Amino acid sequence: MATIHELYALIAREIEQIKASKTYKFEVPIESEQDGVVRVDGREVVMLASNNYLGLSNHPKVKEAALRGLREYGYGLASVRFICGTQKIHLELEQKIAEFVGCEDAVLHSSCFAANEAFFAGLLANDFGLANYRDVIYSDQLNHASIIDGIRLCRIIARTTEAKVYPHRNVAQLREMLEADEKEGYRIKIIATDGVFSMEGDLAPLPELIALARRHNALLFVDDSHATGVLGPRGRGTAEALGVFGQVDVITGTFGKALGGACGGFIAGKRELIELLRQKSRPYTFSNTMPPAVVMGSIEALNILMTDTSLVERLHENTAYFRREIKNLGYTILEGTHPIVPIMLGEAALAMDMSVELLKEGVYIKGLWYPVVPKGEARLRAQISAAHTREHLDRALDAFRKVGRRFGVIP
Repeated sequence: MATIHELYALIAREIEQIKASKTYKFEVPIESEQDGVVRVDGREVVMLASNNYLGLSNHPKVKEAALRGLREYGYGLASVRFICGTQKIHLELEQKIAEFVGCEDAVLHSSCFAANEAFFAGLLANDFGLANYRDVIYSDQLNHASIIDGIRLCRIIARTTEAKVYPHRNVAQLREMLEADEKEGYRIKIIATDGVFSMEGDLAPLPELIALARRHNALLFVDDSHATGVLGPRGRGTAEALGVFGQVDVITGTFGKALGGACGGFIAGKRELIELLRQKSRPYTFSNTMPPAVVMGSIEALNILMTDTSLVERLHENTAYFRREIKNLGYTILEGTHPIVPIMLGEAALAMDMSVELLKEGVYIKGLWYPVVPKGEARLRAQISAAHTREHLDRALDAFRKVGRRFGVIP
């Protein structure tokens, strides 16, 4: 057994090994509010690493709404909701986000990570008066860590739950798994997927998944964090973009990306399901909810989107432009339509070194590598925003040209 001194020596050695392998995740202090351009070390740099897809994190109306929430409702609630922590604005936000994503009702959480953990255990840890049952979750291979951790936690709490992973977006393989399990007599079956996969920028095949869920009497669960406010003509998510709005059983998402960029998450679905989760999900029952300033800012962000689609349209235009021009420079990207643009480099060290040099050239972007993405598929993940002007994007593309040539990545 290691002594405490030896433990800290092991930790220090591990950190040094991470640095030596050029996979150390360093943080860059930003000296300004989040925007299409931010200030780092006194310099203005183009921000390509933010989930601020619509530029709402510093929108004047959102900031004013947040200040109004602070003035009228205070700094925080100081308890969980069923004791003393529900305000009318929380109920208003729940109804507004449910309508926005095409569901009957919604419940707020401190984050979408917490929401995903809450859903699986909150539903499957209940016996509903039954005995000798088993449940099963079919999970996409590239689902977000919060879904993976939510399923793991659920299997510890509800030991009657099985988890099966299907290859990424492979509807045929999932169909075979569901058909093979038809005689297993599972009580509850859940198909779980991201709406948009955060490392790839590709979309779940929702129409096909909906058809499979209906055929095999399964619930379809979609984490739409990177699509809410982003995809579809009105920004209402992956389902709207793929023509199946209102047909997904359970949608989770966040207010920490396109919808203002602060914090907080939600679960949306049938009214009965949401009511059960209010009673049974531990992350809801035992955690403070979103603070009033964030609630009011999120309400205003939704109000903006529900009355004006210009930010969504600008985001789509900027995304199409950047995707076209980065390819014209000679870079390899993963094809798609989402503002997540993976720029493929292969090796982790190259991704880290290029991100450092790009920052020197005025572009803030981060490299991603194993275990976040598969080995040999390290990349820079560009994230486009409606806050970017054409001049911002051209400045970024010019830096990519210089640095790419310097490293021999492009001609």
